[in-house]
Amino acid sequence: MTPVRTEGWPQWPPPAGEEQRERLLRVLDSGKWGATAGGETEAFAAAFAHSVGAAHGVCTVNGTVALFLALRALGVRPGDEVIVPAYTFVASATAVVLAGATPVIADVTATLHLDPEAADRLAGPRTKAVMPVHLAGAPADMEAVGYVAERHRLAVVEDAAQAHGARRHEREAGVLGDAACFSFQSGKAMTAGEGGIVVSDDREVYERLWSMHNVGRRIEGAWYEHPELGWNLRMTEFQAALLQPQLALLEGQLEHRAARATALGRALEEVEGLDPVPAPAGTTRHTWHFAPLRYDPPAFGGHPKGALLAAMTAEGIPLDAGYRSLTHEPSLAPYTARMRPCPVAEAAEDTVVWVRQPMLMADNAAMADIARAALLVQQGFRQRPFSR
Repeated sequence: MTPVRTEGWPQWPPPAGEEQRERLLRVLDSGKWGATAGGETEAFAAAFAHSVGAAHGVCTVNGTVALFLALRALGVRPGDEVIVPAYTFVASATAVVLAGATPVIADVTATLHLDPEAADRLAGPRTKAVMPVHLAGAPADMEAVGYVAERHRLAVVEDAAQAHGARRHEREAGVLGDAACFSFQSGKAMTAGEGGIVVSDDREVYERLWSMHNVGRRIEGAWYEHPELGWNLRMTEFQAALLQPQLALLEGQLEHRAARATALGRALEEVEGLDPVPAPAGTTRHTWHFAPLRYDPPAFGGHPKGALLAAMTAEGIPLDAGYRSLTHEPSLAPYTARMRPCPVAEAAEDTVVWVRQPMLMADNAAMADIARAALLVQQGFRQRPFSR
């Protein structure tokens, strides 16, 4: 049988623009390829920080390192604990380990974002920071997180890797905590293949970030003066040249994905048991790094999520399986503290699928294809109920 969708999906990242080519060639011809030699990286750091309303920005080699730097700049040290949500990319936890601290895994709410009540219960005398994740481009409940942080005297690091341009109560992701970290990895809303940035309003935090990412130097200090412990974690001028033009394109891309997400939600109203996961209340701009959908197997003849993914792929709709709960990541087991079951995140392994960002860059007809394929799969599954 012919699949529902035979047409491909948009490329991500999009094809390079003329300004990107010109900037890359200018850097290439200048011979100033490192951040300490040219001006592209510092200019981009300032422009990106300004775009989210932050006073300062420090560009890094990737988003994981950005999280590591933010934690260290805010005083996290070996022996400390950092609370992270269970439903997130593993780097949220491994960045804590990289900083020498111990990740404490907290459950999430029905929105798949950090549960502030769970974080409150897990905070202890060794807890130094809490790191909410703005999952899929929807900001976490930062007011409730802030209450927990104030109550336990914790630093707040926003993991905004998926949230370029997101807003909560009309405030930008990036200024909702003590520091915020964004990623420019290949799949992100802005990308240079790799890269990251930490933004903060705090001048002292900025100076520590700058020093640590630049082998312990101090701003306006001598080249071979290293008063602090640091590493070479700098972005290259080539990456900054690729990123700078994308700031002007971001708004239009966000609006496009938001329109497609709305169209997808409407189309899925006809499909019982495949529903958009709601964003946290207070989200005023969701940037749709992906659209999470909650799958109800009984509505599909009891077939498990893996069967849905395979059947949808056969129809030309490659849905993504999404994350495993961090409580089920064996690599983290030796490093985690006070591990407790996280039932909401663990249930999401079997019930949540994603429509990825490139698919949301298609048109409304493509969103209708997703729903049409889901209906066909559902009909077939109901005719052949699952049995073990």
